Amino acid sequence: MAPSRGPEPLARALHFTLENHKGPVHVARYAKGTAKYVLTGGQDRLVRLWNPHLGTEIKAYSAHGYEVLSISVAHDNTKFVSSGGDRAVFLWDVTTGNTIRRISAHLAKINVVEFNNDASVVASGSYDSTVKLWDLRAQNRQPIQALEEARDSVQALYVGSSRIMTGSVDGHVRTYDLRKGELRADYIGHPVTSVLPTQDESTYLVMTLDGHIRLMDAITGKLLNDFSGHVHSSYRCRACFGHGEASVVAGDENGAIWAWDILDAKPLKPNPPPKIHHKVVTWTEHHPTEAGELITASADGTAKVWRYPASGS
Repeated sequence: MAPSRGPEPLARALHFTLENHKGPVHVARYAKGTAKYVLTGGQDRLVRLWNPHLGTEIKAYSAHGYEVLSISVAHDNTKFVSSGGDRAVFLWDVTTGNTIRRISAHLAKINVVEFNNDASVVASGSYDSTVKLWDLRAQNRQPIQALEEARDSVQALYVGSSRIMTGSVDGHVRTYDLRKGELRADYIGHPVTSVLPTQDESTYLVMTLDGHIRLMDAITGKLLNDFSGHVHSSYRCRACFGHGEASVVAGDENGAIWAWDILDAKPLKPNPPPKIHHKVVTWTEHHPTEAGELITASADGTAKVWRYPASGS
């Protein structure tokens, strides 16, 4: 539950700007746990590894022939997967910078990839409307499962220990219960750009192209709260939870970062928030363990590390 004193203030002091990408940055992912690394992927076909504490680039990963749209980091931070316009899933060794495996996965660009908890399986969601599951321990080049219920491009994925959630342009969030073999579809009514459950998977955030973010009951599909004020009608943006899941945070198409109290859905100050990127904020991700840090990525070609309070810590 959220602490009674309310959510922590949002990290709004710029710590570093990561600006080596040429063109839009589509995704920015923290390494797992307390690891102090960030991976970004962009229109320039590169994945870049950064130390956000120092603001320095450590390594660039080059193998994609088209834009990089998605990255997922393994639980132990030794590997990551990436996807984009290539229609293939790329599995990388973080240290060597080499691709361990490339899986020709889909008939169109792959918008999103996500590991399962132990990185033995990766799920890929595509513009071709399908989600495919790949066993990375097997040499077989065929997917272990294909989820074909979506009627339009799949933009969002969550892979849990016993469930998979997908978000599609067709306006549905679909939850596949792998243990029970059941599917539940929640009709949100507008194209879905991001889906993220709480840690206990009891509720989830869904961001849609009508300028709303909704908190939904993951069991019943009931609407619990609605967050709005931001501008979001055309591009893929991502909503996430703030520290302790006490707030909701999202970037918008005007280059602003919004935050709301998860309980009363009121925007946190400043309201409206200042413009911090010159173009649409494509990705927002809170640090997995630090209360006062988040990263944003934008079509303006930068990713930015934000801290609260504004210290060098």
